[in-house]
Amino acid sequence: MLLWIFTTYAFAQQTENKEKEGKRENPPPKIVETNHQITIQGKIIKYKAQTGFLQLQDEYGKPKANIFFIAYTQEGISDVTKRPITFCFNGGPGSASLWLHLGVIGPKRVLMTDKGEPLPPPYKYIDNEFSWLDKTDLVFIDPVNTGYSRAVEGEKPAQFLGYVEDIESVGEFIRLYCSKNARWASPKYLAGESYGTTRAVGLANYLQDRYNMYFNGLCLISAVLQFQTVRFDKGNDLPYILFLPTYTATAWYHKKLPTDLQQKDLKSLLKEVENFALNEYATFLVKGDWATETEKKSVAEKLQRYTGLSAEFLANCFYRIEIGRFCKELLRKEGKTVGRLDSRMIGVDYDNAGERFEFDPSLNATISGPYATAINQYIRQELKFETHLAYEVLTSRVQPWNYNNVQNRYLNVAEELRSAMAKNPALKVWVCSGYYDFATPYFATDYTFNHAFLRPEQKKNIRTTYYEAGHMMYIHKESFLQMRKDLEKFFE
Repeated sequence: MLLWIFTTYAFAQQTENKEKEGKRENPPPKIVETNHQITIQGKIIKYKAQTGFLQLQDEYGKPKANIFFIAYTQEGISDVTKRPITFCFNGGPGSASLWLHLGVIGPKRVLMTDKGEPLPPPYKYIDNEFSWLDKTDLVFIDPVNTGYSRAVEGEKPAQFLGYVEDIESVGEFIRLYCSKNARWASPKYLAGESYGTTRAVGLANYLQDRYNMYFNGLCLISAVLQFQTVRFDKGNDLPYILFLPTYTATAWYHKKLPTDLQQKDLKSLLKEVENFALNEYATFLVKGDWATETEKKSVAEKLQRYTGLSAEFLANCFYRIEIGRFCKELLRKEGKTVGRLDSRMIGVDYDNAGERFEFDPSLNATISGPYATAINQYIRQELKFETHLAYEVLTSRVQPWNYNNVQNRYLNVAEELRSAMAKNPALKVWVCSGYYDFATPYFATDYTFNHAFLRPEQKKNIRTTYYEAGHMMYIHKESFLQMRKDLEKFFE
């Protein structure tokens, strides 16, 4: 009995000391609040912005990490249980949330051409009259080592850098935010882009299982849920099949296809290519060296028609076109390359002899400068938040990313989505795909959903929309406007 009393007392003292120690060494940073208004769809929306950090702590109160966020909540809402809230993030892993924030969802957006190309510097941002803020409150989250988010002094960043670690830390942020702001009973949504879709699906399942927190919907922009579909590893033929329609779309856009194919509209052309990819081409790839010369000739002729690449090039790569090679090869004779994030964009390398491009023109020469300028200026000028830290836009500081949960196999969260939808039959999913996206090709996304083996009643809760743009389809004005229309259907 005395031992039990002594142990309990010691444990209590240890807990108290740890709490004091944590608070003394790393006090929670302050949050800056500002008030604003914007006109969306002709309606004036008054809102409050909160900018700063939410501190993650262990059960003893010891600080672990400071997560940077920007939250927008509509003013004058008497009952927040009727007001939706959407947690937003980008991917990478290693990307901050500025792309969704300043590209399509938030109250400000980067000003670009209608095609999606940058204007000359200095870059500008403007009011986003199509922001989602009239439909939902918004919280933009930067995971550890992106944006301004960091592990606190004395804590190793590696404990947050991995699939499981990321889900747990971002999940803890969402739990804390909902608790601190009385949003447990609000309709809740997750919006992620690229690896952020991987995170969103993982979070939906994790938060249901861990905290019994259920969501109303997931918005998956440029989704990647099954990583085997996008990894060009030797022995994995799947990406060659699933990237082919995007090769065709890109060659069609740059007018590299035969005349009869160029005269077709994009969607009907892609249906033709999808049929070839799933049937003759897939069978041919499975055969490997069992394929006959007749089969090789037939596939080579069709690949040449559908990609604009030479017969010699196709034979030299065993009729398996890797994305980096395609981006360099398609416009090699013109001395140009095409983008990975958005294959409509073109770049120029040092010379024309390389196997792959030197840089992604749709990233380095299109979006990086305007978005980095906008977020750094906006946070200080309008949100009144100051820090000495560098805002990590798209960083390698998250590497190496830990995939220990899927050693010797590909990460596949499609099963987690199926599980989340089975446990929560009301969960709606909106999938947005761009035809010119080489990072997460639309056909790879379609393949993943067609291999999740969802029940008919679950499939009814999934809606996919396609856009004639790339990975960040919202930089394209026409796609940006269409996304707003599709958004309204999603929230209805």
